Amino acid sequence: MRFESPLADCSRRQFLKQTVLTTAAGWSLQIPAMLAAAESAGALQIAPFKFNVTPPLGHSCCGGWIKPIEVIDDELEAVGIVLLGAGPPIVLCAVDWTGLLNEAHLQWRAALAEAAGTTPDRVAVQCVHQHNAPMACLEAERIVAAEGDLPQILMTDFFHRCLDAGRTSITQAIAQSRPVTHIGWGQAKVVGVASNRRVKRDHNGTVLAMRGSSCKDLSLIEMDEGLIDPYCKTIAFFDGSKKVASLHYYATHPMSYYADGRCTSDFAGLARKQRQQDEPDCRHIYFTGCSGNVAAGKYNDGSHAARVTLTKRLYDGIVASESQLERSELKSEKLIWKTADVLPPARTSFQAQALAELIANKSESVVNRNRSSYTLSWLRRAERQIPIVLSCLHLGSTKLLHLPAEMFVEYQLRAQRLQLDNFVCTAAYGDGGPWYIPVKEEYPNGGYEVSVAFCEPEVDDILTEGMTRILK
Repeated sequence: MRFESPLADCSRRQFLKQTVLTTAAGWSLQIPAMLAAAESAGALQIAPFKFNVTPPLGHSCCGGWIKPIEVIDDELEAVGIVLLGAGPPIVLCAVDWTGLLNEAHLQWRAALAEAAGTTPDRVAVQCVHQHNAPMACLEAERIVAAEGDLPQILMTDFFHRCLDAGRTSITQAIAQSRPVTHIGWGQAKVVGVASNRRVKRDHNGTVLAMRGSSCKDLSLIEMDEGLIDPYCKTIAFFDGSKKVASLHYYATHPMSYYADGRCTSDFAGLARKQRQQDEPDCRHIYFTGCSGNVAAGKYNDGSHAARVTLTKRLYDGIVASESQLERSELKSEKLIWKTADVLPPARTSFQAQALAELIANKSESVVNRNRSSYTLSWLRRAERQIPIVLSCLHLGSTKLLHLPAEMFVEYQLRAQRLQLDNFVCTAAYGDGGPWYIPVKEEYPNGGYEVSVAFCEPEVDDILTEGMTRILK
């Protein structure tokens, strides 16, 4: 699905005026501030925003096969920035949800684009991937709703309230946008958090056992961390000497314990919120990197105490990554936004009729039936050839890469190798339609992640080509 830019037929000012006229009934826009920010000749502006996306009590978590929300321990948030002054506005947003898939992801991008006065292809929405949180797929919700006996995947009225909150938050933020004069970048190792999940194998490489988000098997705990990206990377935007926004990137599943009905942003969200308390005048944003095969299992026994420890360790990594930021002047000509549409093929083993029969089979488990609704949603999307959009924001020698779903950490490390002379930060968990995305070498090795990968192994070559193209 390609979105044609309204800017092709009218000036930026005309488009912003049209946006005001067509959306004023739904939310208020600060027209003069928007136009001033958008039309600052050569001057970059930044508009940090945040809005609440905490689900109501009773809302399903993680697709409907774990306990729904009974208690709110801490709020879930969508946090981001709008960049203005380098062509049509650019929106980056991180959401404390398990996932936004297919049509749901497209609707989020379209809503935030509408509010920012831009087009959806210039919006990146990435989930942090906590599990005591919604996993939104509108098609999957329609499928399970038709059965009548399955847990609801998504409260659609709540979903649309979140979109309205996002529109309001962005338009209010743009009215208070401020200059960006410099960027900073830094990284630091996070100690005792991430570990590879696929660690126990036979002599052929076949996965025999995995460490999940938590683990109590001493034989697995004692094994090496395995392949991870140990660094937390930070990109900061400055107005002179004042830090306005800090974007943090780290690759691990962000769960300590879950499935207990307690809504929480878990240790990644809690670490970000702690950093936000440190610096209330700087908007802190956390992006989860390519973590399909990375979690905290080596260091997490699933206890309440472990969440406190993991939060502290990630917080320390965030602080350390900001402690000695390199800085450089940022001008509008250094900002380049590049996208690539990709069409990963659905697995040939998927058959729509068989999936529909499984979903309708009341003797099957809820997880098998609900999860199959996501599979069927992806198969229908693939048949309609609705692509996934990869995007990359170039900030001089710093590059912010936005990827879909639960990609293996190898993709993140590969992106860095493709740009050895640049500072590459990777956010995964964008459009979650494909579910897990292993590298092609791992398909023959099996394991849980491969069993719930919705694409054929050639997805590796397709995504690598797309990444290569937009990183250049």
